[in-house]
Amino acid sequence: MNTQNSTLNILFIGDIVGRSGRKVVKAAISEIKRELDIDFVIANAENSASGFGITLNVYKELAGSGIDAFTSGNHIYDKKEFIEEVSKFENLVRPANFPLSSPGKPYIEFEIKGIKLLIVNLIGRIFMPLSDCPFNRLDDILQGKNDFVTIVDFHAEATSEKNAFAYYFDGKVAAILGTHTHVQTNDDRILPGGTLYITDVGMCGALDSCIGVVKENSIERFLTAVPVKFDVEKKGKMLFNAMFFKLDKNTKRVVEFKKIYKIYGE
Repeated sequence: MNTQNSTLNILFIGDIVGRSGRKVVKAAISEIKRELDIDFVIANAENSASGFGITLNVYKELAGSGIDAFTSGNHIYDKKEFIEEVSKFENLVRPANFPLSSPGKPYIEFEIKGIKLLIVNLIGRIFMPLSDCPFNRLDDILQGKNDFVTIVDFHAEATSEKNAFAYYFDGKVAAILGTHTHVQTNDDRILPGGTLYITDVGMCGALDSCIGVVKENSIERFLTAVPVKFDVEKKGKMLFNAMFFKLDKNTKRVVEFKKIYKIYGE
């Protein structure tokens, strides 16, 4: 069987943190696209501009590096520019369980190699900003979308919430990929109903940092309880985290997958 023609090969990139994250994505993405014959690239970009939010220039820069669709999370409105120019971020989704009046698209649709893709971003409710129920909201979105292959970025803090969410939608969507904690987990697997799941894909940014920011900033905050400005770490080795998976064009299920953990630099 010619698997190249029977599958859609997707790369989902974990949280991109500031300039460091953008730099390592550019270094990795061309190499990985050639190596794994990638058809479509999705990335979480809510921290891609100085570690908090996204700007139009950063969006265009990342799109130019080969990213086709963008997800986000609780930092999506950190840059005023996003709200003012939201219509120009054509292929970016904000959490769908934010209020319906929130700026941005709750989901986006694509058709690649004859497969209709539905990209949805949702946010958790434990230790996170106020939002509507992600379970109910995704149920609503999936109504009438039976001909789509759905890929979900669940941006949440608590692993228990992520697990419960994944089991609830097991068999209803093709993949549920966790983001937000910036630490790649070791529980990537196909759930009993056929859905690909990982609690957190990880991040792209400085390896010797506290989830992408200067470690001394975080240490000072923990030691003093005084608010400290978090700066993106720009030095040292750079980490690239992602999830690769193949979607069968006939069954619309994931038939092969592997998480990616690469380190670049000295």
